[in-house]
Amino acid sequence: MPDQRSQRAARADASTTLSDFERSVKAGLTKTPKSLEPKYFYDEAGSALFDKITELPEYYLTAAETEILRDRSAEISDLVGPGAELAELGSGASIKTRLLLSALVEPATYIPIDISAEHMSAAAKDLQALHPDLAIHPVAADFMQPLRLPERSGNGHRVLFFPGSTIGNLQPADARQFLGRMHGEVGADMLIIGADLAKDRATLEAAYNDSAGVTAAFNLNLLARMNSELGGTFDLARFRHHAPYNEAAGRVEMHLVSTVDQTVTIGDLTVAFEAGETIHTENSYKFTIAGFHQLAGLGGWRPLNVWTDARERFSVHLMVPA
Repeated sequence: MPDQRSQRAARADASTTLSDFERSVKAGLTKTPKSLEPKYFYDEAGSALFDKITELPEYYLTAAETEILRDRSAEISDLVGPGAELAELGSGASIKTRLLLSALVEPATYIPIDISAEHMSAAAKDLQALHPDLAIHPVAADFMQPLRLPERSGNGHRVLFFPGSTIGNLQPADARQFLGRMHGEVGADMLIIGADLAKDRATLEAAYNDSAGVTAAFNLNLLARMNSELGGTFDLARFRHHAPYNEAAGRVEMHLVSTVDQTVTIGDLTVAFEAGETIHTENSYKFTIAGFHQLAGLGGWRPLNVWTDARERFSVHLMVPA
């Protein structure tokens, strides 16, 4: 789970039909091992819970990336140049975007892109009040699917902003393919991207297993959504949140663990769980700076600069097409 958790993970299209959700759920729960797509975390309740996660003391990602953007936005602005068009993937509440927009010289347009249309629209309204002369064009979309943005405006760079280490929610091969798509499909000629850095197990596991239980509620909300929208019969009290660090794979894994032998139905599908069996809901890969540059290079990008917070927990990269 990144800061913009696969909102801030890859998010589903706001126009996604119920059958798409149902199809994905049924496919995932009939696999071995069982899994669900993290983009479905972000209904209205899930988005609100994620915003709470970003304020937790254990969840260092938001504070570390915000520190970088606060302290380095002027340097980023100098490299981006005037009149830029900023398109943000998984924009959510657009909190960190404010730091960047305030530093950019006469930005032409801001294009927030997010699954949660209501959440995004409210954030865009707040941002418009802060920047009354800025053109804001929200796009409700799943950025993991083919993506069309408004026509370019102005003569500045089209800058893609992808904060929160959402890139870490993707499998490496998918991340390479995704980064490659951002050239032609989105037409980005600059990329500002956040990547969480590898660190000790205790820090990582605390970030995804907070003492207040907010991340657990966020994970379990996926079951509640299936009950509400798909007529599921999940008893949330019979599942628990578990997010261990898989050191060999270099990632934190989020799971929902069945605490008992049980059977659940979703429409015409019956799913049996053994006690201890899990549903794998999300990965959050962690990077070294060199390793991330290698991954981005395979996706067709080369680094111009990289910044870290003072404690070197998180990194923000400015890249251009290779």
